[in-house]
Amino acid sequence: MVPQTPDPLLVGLGEALKARRKERDKISQERLYLETGVHRNYIGGIERAERNPTVEVIAKLAAGLEIAPSQLFARAEQNAERLGASWPSGEHSDGSSR
Repeated sequence: MVPQTPDPLLVGLGEALKARRKERDKISQERLYLETGVHRNYIGGIERAERNPTVEVIAKLAAGLEIAPSQLFARAEQNAERLGASWPSGEHSDGSSR
C-alpha cells in the first residue's frame, strides 16, 4: 500500500500549532494537554499531519495557546500556500486577491 501524501492544509495546521506552542513559552504537548484536555498523543498527531482535528478541538487548542482560532487557521493557510496549496479565487490569508 502506498502511503498517502498529507493534505497541505493539515501539514500547515500542524506547523502552525507547533510554532505557536514554541512562541508561548515553549509549552510542551503535555502541558497543552493539561490545559485543554486534548491528549498529547493527539496533539502530536496533529503536528505530524496524521490527524484531522474537529473545529471543536482546534478551538480548545487555540484557547490553550492564547490565540484566536481564526489566527491559527490563517497561519495554517499561509503554511499550506507555502507548500503549494491554492484556493479558489477570492481573498486569501494574506489579504490579497488572486
